[in-house]
Amino acid sequence: MLYLLAAIGALTVAFLLWRAFGPQRLELAPRRPVIAPDDDPEFLRSLGEPKPESEEGKGS
Repeated sequence: MLYLLAAIGALTVAFLLWRAFGPQRLELAPRRPVIAPDDDPEFLRSLGEPKPESEEGKGS
């Protein structure tokens, strides 16, 4: 029983040391803040542009 507690303690200390001094997480690319459609200038600009009509939408 003593060996089991010693193993758990050693694993806990090793885990804490790894978290403290181990490899750091790197951000691959800076995250862009999420922009709602009504705040996005490109979306607002596209509202004024006419949409091309598709052939499927026309009835026979």
